[in-house]
Order: sequence, then structure tokens, then C-alpha cells
Amino acid sequence: MKVHHLNCGTMLLPTAHLVCHVLLLETDNGLVLVDSGFGLEDIADPKRRLGASRHVIRPVLRVEETAARQVERLGFSRDDVRHIVVTHFDADHIGGLSDFPRARIHVTAAEALGSMIAPSRRERMRYSSAQWAHGPRIVEHSPDGEKWRGFAAARELDSIAPGIVLVSLPGHTRGHACVAVDTGPRWLLHAGDAFYHSATVDGRSRVPVALRAMESFIAFDLGRVRDNHARLAELQRRAEPDLAIICAHDPEMYARASAGN
Repeated sequence: MKVHHLNCGTMLLPTAHLVCHVLLLETDNGLVLVDSGFGLEDIADPKRRLGASRHVIRPVLRVEETAARQVERLGFSRDDVRHIVVTHFDADHIGGLSDFPRARIHVTAAEALGSMIAPSRRERMRYSSAQWAHGPRIVEHSPDGEKWRGFAAARELDSIAPGIVLVSLPGHTRGHACVAVDTGPRWLLHAGDAFYHSATVDGRSRVPVALRAMESFIAFDLGRVRDNHARLAELQRRAEPDLAIICAHDPEMYARASAGN
């Protein structure tokens, strides 16, 4: 399937420049988004939709960066987006859901429970219910019983299209998941917020202190986050030629993927 790499949300933290790396997949069953970044309604009303967190992550909130506008610039209609697979429900990953009201939203059952259905007090502070007030069409998945590249809990979303796999990787949130996509020449593993910076998995530099602090502060289960770092670093060290790993916020990873590297 053809993959488009979109930045759907630049964020200018005091010591780091981040992106919201979203995938747009062209499948035989219509268009599929992996995450959605910030949306048009976030830009129109950031106080209600994003709350106080906007002062920390400092999103630029450009209309032209929304998935809605980028889909249209590619010559498609928003209604062509039939499915959105969400790594987790943090505001910078689901703000664009309301721009695609006809799409089915695919998420792990654990993430739906922790965000929309029965959040803990800490989770209620984390999520922004205003972003799903439009009543999205939620499809819950329980990735279990299947393995993918050594990950014990995975589920192929063949109801969407062959070659899209939801890989359970909780830690950052209760039901966080990665999304693996078969692009033909290789698999692309979108790891969401399982890590923030390429140095976490390739060890070529140091993760900026501010990002390490933010990752630790926001983690639902920090122990699992660190275990996930180790698992993904090991997968990266294996250097399998048919696999590329990306995360949601590293601008250099986004630039390389956009350039086809």
C-alpha cells in the first residue's frame, strides 16, 4: 500500500522541536490514517479542546498542518478516510478525529476503557473529552493471541486491509499500541509514544533531558515504558532489512521517512 508521511502538529517546547508524525495509507478499502494529530477544532478553540497542556507542549496549530487539509491537498475528500487507527488518546494524537466524522476509529479496548469509559482520576486529567464530543464511531480491539516480531500481543486489522497490525504496547498509556504497516518493500512500525527520540532505540546520541523528564512524568506505567524502550532498542539493533521503526514526535525520523530513507 502507498504511505504518505504527514506532520499534523508542530510543537515548540522550550528545549525541543517536535512533530506529530501521522501516516496516511492508500488501501483498496479507502484511506486509512494512523493517528490524526491536531485538528481544525483544536485550532478554533484550543482552550476548550487542549486545556492547560497547550502551555507546556506549545503547539503551533497551523490549519495547513491538519490531516484534513493535507488529505485535501493530495486530491482526496475527507470522506475518503474510512478508518483511523489510533496509537492512544492523548490530545496530540486524536485532535483530528472530529474532522473525519464518517471514519471508524480503531483503538485497543484498554485505551478506550482508560480514556472514554472508566478513566482513573489521573487519566481524567490527562485526556480531553472535548475531542470526542462529536461521538466518533469507536471500534475496540483486544490484541492477544498473536505474535508479531517478538511482540506477544498483536492483531491484524484485516477488516480494514491486509498488512495493518495493531501491536499492544502499554506503558505510556493504559492501552497504548504501535501500528505496523506492510508497505511492500518493508514493514513500517509506527511506535506512537512508546519512545520520543531516536536515541532511545539507536543509542547514537543522548535523549534531551527535557524529553526524558516529560516522558517519565506522563507515563501511565514507567516500568513498562522502560521495558518497551529495551524491546524496541533490541529490535533496532537486529537491523532487519525489511523493518523500519519510527515514533510520533522525532522530527529527524519524520524527515528521513518523508524522504523515503
